[in-house]
Amino acid sequence: MRFKGLDLNLLVVFDALMETRSVTRAAERIGLTQPATSAALRRLRDYFDDEIVVAVGKRMHPTPFAEGLHPQIQLALRGVERAITTPTAFDPSTSTRRFRIVGSDYIMVAVLVPLIERFAVTAPGVRVEIIQPTEQAVSELESGKADLLVTPEPFLAAWHPHEVLFEEEQVVVGWAENPIFAKGLTEDDFYAAGHVTVAFGANRTPAFADSTLSRMGRERLVEVTVSSFASAPWFIEGTARLAVLHERLVRQIARRFNLVWSPMPFAFPRMQEMMQFHESRADDAGLIWLRQQMREVAAEAA
Repeated sequence: MRFKGLDLNLLVVFDALMETRSVTRAAERIGLTQPATSAALRRLRDYFDDEIVVAVGKRMHPTPFAEGLHPQIQLALRGVERAITTPTAFDPSTSTRRFRIVGSDYIMVAVLVPLIERFAVTAPGVRVEIIQPTEQAVSELESGKADLLVTPEPFLAAWHPHEVLFEEEQVVVGWAENPIFAKGLTEDDFYAAGHVTVAFGANRTPAFADSTLSRMGRERLVEVTVSSFASAPWFIEGTARLAVLHERLVRQIARRFNLVWSPMPFAFPRMQEMMQFHESRADDAGLIWLRQQMREVAAEAA
């Protein structure tokens, strides 16, 4: 099929080339021969009057024009894919759909583990792929590579629908033999101690509690920064260090580590954990079902 003189099949080749940066691997991905893929690349170059990808050493690198065009092509292709593969009705008892959810290991422990236990009975064919959050999380949602983004409210994309999954208290967690917990944790104790913090991705984006504390103005002594919530207990047990973590997570990890927790020793906002999805998926019956299941599981775990 042609649209304004362009064979639309070439857009699939374009996407594969941009993803793989290789004519050979692009051919393997889309099921064409290498000569056919090379011919498709020549046609793309002729149509757009741009090289699209150029060889630098042993690798192919996109041109600036192709880099700018790729997100738009991805969005269009994912939209077509959703239109032809997503049924209007959804039966969880027979569905074999795979849902891709961007969420931290905290969300995995607090919601996704009990969710998948529920699915074993109610939706045995449904599969869940969990993607760790990075700076690319919103792009994953935009391109259709993720179905759902679960994140605190400050990290949402403003232009897509979202809803509250649950609210959460932040608590101070430390080694059970740390004497400051027995006598009652004070604000001065909190700031005098060394801390373990959590930051995600290449840009080291701090977790909700840590970013909120940094905005409150009083400096902490950060001794260790880890890239996941589940790593924090290993740097707390047996030490005088503290961390500020989600209460639901702490209730789980305290069973496996010799840890205790207490409320924050000063006023601190509750975190709103949100679910966000692409605006084009608002009527997706499967995604509506998934979000309802997650709300129910989150309420049961409160």
